[in-house]
Amino acid sequence: MTPRSLVSTGSPFEKEAGYSRAVVQGDWCFVAGTTGYDYAAMAMPESVSEQTENALRTIEKALHEGGFTIADVVRATYIITDPAFMPEVFAVTGRWFADIRPAATMLVAGLVRPEMKVEIEITAYRG
Repeated sequence: MTPRSLVSTGSPFEKEAGYSRAVVQGDWCFVAGTTGYDYAAMAMPESVSEQTENALRTIEKALHEGGFTIADVVRATYIITDPAFMPEVFAVTGRWFADIRPAATMLVAGLVRPEMKVEIEITAYRG
């Protein structure tokens, strides 16, 4: 059986809710839904663009700690709280994933805190 490793980014939510930022199982890395919280400033930016950038930087860090790169991403799920955010989110994700082009889904749903505008979940494969 392939060993499983857990990646933590130090978010207080990880311990409180009992989850890992990412789980690595063999050649797969599953990154939990990640919001745009800025851990350096300990704040949530107002703009959905900044939140998307922060989420992707957090995801990239988790992937790196698990032995993956952003180029290994094969699946992305974007959750936004307002359909009007789509163009701003796509502008950021389009830059990050222009050459990678993972299979992707975007959903509109409420998130757990009102200041959260976007959440991104990623699956990566190193093959």
